[in-house]
Amino acid sequence: QVKLVESGGTLVQAGGSLRVSCAASGRTSSTNAMAWFRQTPGKEREFLAAITWTLGSTVYADSVKGRFTISKDNAKNSVYLQMSSLKPEDTAVYYCALKETAFGRYNYWGQGTQVTVSS
Repeated sequence: QVKLVESGGTLVQAGGSLRVSCAASGRTSSTNAMAWFRQTPGKEREFLAAITWTLGSTVYADSVKGRFTISKDNAKNSVYLQMSSLKPEDTAVYYCALKETAFGRYNYWGQGTQVTVSS
């Protein structure tokens, strides 16, 4: 089993920056990739970015490309999402997720951290 714990969500002004973190514990040796998603009430969970655990290859959703950066620290079993030029529409609960195979689903999820961007 893997446990994911997000942190760092807070209230930030539009145009500001914020970094959220996710720490993984448990059986993390099989990690293939980790990712960030977000969700607002009444909407489906939205993929934001992912990073492969060994090579550090990254992929981003078009909606955040150029504003958000995903990174990892293998020694700390942690993944980060650096967000800049934040907009009110970035307000959401941000979740990290982990998968153990390249073509599998993200099967481990954190509890989420709230990011609120004020205008």
